[in-house]
Formats: sequence, C-alpha cells, structure tokens
Amino acid sequence: MWSAIGYGQIAFPQPDQRGLKLLLDLAPLAVWGWLWVTAGLIAVVSAFLPQGVDWLGFLSLPAIVLPWMLSYLASWALGIFDRGWIAALVWGAIAVPVLVVAGWREPPRPKRIETIP
Repeated sequence: MWSAIGYGQIAFPQPDQRGLKLLLDLAPLAVWGWLWVTAGLIAVVSAFLPQGVDWLGFLSLPAIVLPWMLSYLASWALGIFDRGWIAALVWGAIAVPVLVVAGWREPPRPKRIETIP
C-alpha cells in the first residue's frame, strides 16, 4: 500500500498540495513519493525475514507517515490548509495498525528436537 501511495505521488501528483507545503520546502513531491515506495519495499522484504530481524519493516512504514501527518497538522495550525487536521488524523489512523501489529508479542517457536541417527 505504501508503495502504491508513493507511485501515485510520482505518476499522478495530487493537485492540492497546500497541506504538504512544509515537506515540499524540504524536497520535491517526487522525492517524497520515492520515499513512500522505498518504505513499502522495505516492509515487503522484511516480511520474509526471520523474527527479530524484521523490525526495519515495522519502522519504515510509520517513519514515512509521520512527516506527512505532521506537515498536514502544521499546515492547519499555520492557517495554510483548513482541512489539514482532518488529513493528519487520517494519516495517523493509517499508521496505528502498523504500530499495533509491531507491538504484538511473537508466539514462541517450537523447540527443535535433534535426532541422533
């Protein structure tokens, strides 16, 4: 999903970018789009890694959402984008399930019994 969001920002930039003004002052929208794509790819690769090594996938997803969410929130607070608080709330809600799953305890793996031939 994150990669799809990034691709959308690269291929079909959103017409109203007022809420992203603070981010766009740092880098063009295409750069942010590629960061979204990269976060999604990191998560996909991490899904196939062993438990305990997959943490980068859980970190990458909310890490790209946070600046996006904060930009919308700040744009609302500064009077740049009246609906910024709504967008910030939506982006925050998208990141919450990732954080919840990241906090789940992993089930214990069964101990491997070695047999002597």
